[in-house]
Amino acid sequence: GGGDPSRYNVVWTTPSADHAGSMPLGNGDIALNAWVEPSGDLLFYIGKSDSWDENGRLLKIGRVRISLDPRPSTPLQAFEQTLDLSTATLQVRYGEGERAVTVRAWVDANRPVIRVEVDGRGPTRAVASIELWRTSRYVLPSLEVSDVMFGRKDGDGKQVAVTVEPDSVLAPRKGRIGWFHHNVASVGPELTATVQGLNGFTRPDPLLHRTFGAVIAMQNAVAIDSLRLRSPASTRHLINVYVVTKHPASPGEWLKAVDDVIVADESLPLTIVRPAHELWWEKFWNRSWIHVTTGGTAPDKRSASDKTPTGSTGQPTEDDAFVVSRAYALQRFINACAGRGRYPIKFNGSLLTVPYRDRPGDADYRQWGPGYWWQNTRLPYYTMPAAGDYELMEPLFRMYARDLMPLFRYRTRLYMNHGGAFIPECIYFWGDLFSETYGWTPFEQRTDKQQESRWHKWEWVSGLELVWLMMDYYEHTTDQQFLRETVLPTAHEVLTFFDLHYPLDENGTMVMHPSQAAETWWECTNPMPEIAGIHAVVDRLASLPEKSATAEQRALWSSGTHG
Repeated sequence: GGGDPSRYNVVWTTPSADHAGSMPLGNGDIALNAWVEPSGDLLFYIGKSDSWDENGRLLKIGRVRISLDPRPSTPLQAFEQTLDLSTATLQVRYGEGERAVTVRAWVDANRPVIRVEVDGRGPTRAVASIELWRTSRYVLPSLEVSDVMFGRKDGDGKQVAVTVEPDSVLAPRKGRIGWFHHNVASVGPELTATVQGLNGFTRPDPLLHRTFGAVIAMQNAVAIDSLRLRSPASTRHLINVYVVTKHPASPGEWLKAVDDVIVADESLPLTIVRPAHELWWEKFWNRSWIHVTTGGTAPDKRSASDKTPTGSTGQPTEDDAFVVSRAYALQRFINACAGRGRYPIKFNGSLLTVPYRDRPGDADYRQWGPGYWWQNTRLPYYTMPAAGDYELMEPLFRMYARDLMPLFRYRTRLYMNHGGAFIPECIYFWGDLFSETYGWTPFEQRTDKQQESRWHKWEWVSGLELVWLMMDYYEHTTDQQFLRETVLPTAHEVLTFFDLHYPLDENGTMVMHPSQAAETWWECTNPMPEIAGIHAVVDRLASLPEKSATAEQRALWSSGTHG
């Protein structure tokens, strides 16, 4: 089809020293940073959208290494590594004659499994190794601003230590090895609820007993030990890595869930699952595309041979159109790699973070931490309706408009003493404010119940922007159920908040004070973002067909009826 992205494939002709030379892969929920070392070993970090640990941090699942025995001759001859966008596959070729090897790595678009296929001219044995770094309890060397315990002081006035619990390694079973992380504690949700006055809102603990991990399976393979699995000699190998999160779950319940996934998956041959995977990506690329051309000519099929993005020189050249087109295709690919999970795309690295030079910590390090800032979180989503990437928007709407709306309403009533819902700028995935944002003074000791941080204390444009984005989704999909059950109820709560929160002057005009305009102007009257948002949202809602909304909803849109 016209959307074929193969002209934007990234091709490298040298292996990589480490993860800084990795390529991204993913199925929307599970994402990899994958690379091939000069030795010929394939390595990949595994990220997942719901692997939240006991401290509310989004951890990597772990790292896997695939090696061949006998080892390939080095330096690797005729090496070529391709990120094949059309099938979301990492393809590697190296070696000549009887030593030629081909590797394909991909994350199944329809199942929670990473697949690595190895084909060689001569027989080899494949060894899959689990490489862990959370092997014993350790204290985080530093905290990020949205970490739950940031700024929490002990009796001596020092930062409270945050401890990371180790992973657990499974006892080897026939053709399988694996590992998991089980949250034996929950550090944060109960504390943030207490400090922020939200204990009266009943909800399950989002961290306690959350269990996540992976099982590596190869047919007829033998475990060398609990961390290494070796196949019999063959010219063809298939390594499957099953990645599962279950919450709440005991380790035994988690393992049963993984086993169920494996049994269902092993009943289907590769000749069924691979075409189904390719079909998902074919539909993705052909639902919409942008190919920018210069001078009316289509760009040639090209590839980047180095490992840094090619940028514009600032001077118009025939290449600029290609660079822009490739950047758009690659960014859309990145969104698809991480956009179908349980939670929205993380703005700070998505699921593709890696250890970083001169930064503290390990592969779990993420600058700015685990929290969601609305103003950053929204950005990948604005282009999705026009691209037709509707399913990638669902996690955003689920968290903000459905899962957390009851809490938003509860907090508004508690803090403001009126109805409606304000959506804070800075929240954890369970809806509480960042500890750094709200402050550590307990709710009952405060006169002003709102957050202490002035960066976004009265910045409430997020609810309006969410409704606008949902209206984009509705107008592209014409999904009446989504309009009825998600858009209109959310719009009603958000507009009710503004209607009830600010007083009217003697002329019957709303006066929005105190307020702020974005993060920049901390105290003002009638902030442009909120005012523009209210006008835009109300006008758009009012243009809906008469039968779409109730009389009560329309009354609120026309003039505000609560004040």
